[in-house]
Amino acid sequence: MSNITIHRRRNVLALFQAYAESAVANGAAPKGLEQTFATSLEISPSMWSQIKSSRPIGDKLARQIEQHCKKPVGWLDEEREAAGLNQAEQQFLALALKAWRSTNSDGRKKLRSLLKDLTVGA
Repeated sequence: MSNITIHRRRNVLALFQAYAESAVANGAAPKGLEQTFATSLEISPSMWSQIKSSRPIGDKLARQIEQHCKKPVGWLDEEREAAGLNQAEQQFLALALKAWRSTNSDGRKKLRSLLKDLTVGA
């Protein structure tokens, strides 16, 4: 597999990850996000599934994805550093998940509201 094929797949998966994180943070349910993302790229959910697993992204499709994701031409072709979490971020996420799982619907609403309030203006 060529480097450009690997770069494109990794980068489009990173675009989906950012899309999904943003959608969930804004209250969207995780179910159906892949289909919605595919639709936003003007591809079928089936093609999106193939791209995630093994289908190479050709030049025409790469430019289409970049356009719909508001990225400059050639963005998908570039190698990027993996955006991993540091130890403090991992600990925070584990604590947030524990809090989320240990409360009811009202508690989750309060947690979400608190986090939104903290991020206003950030």
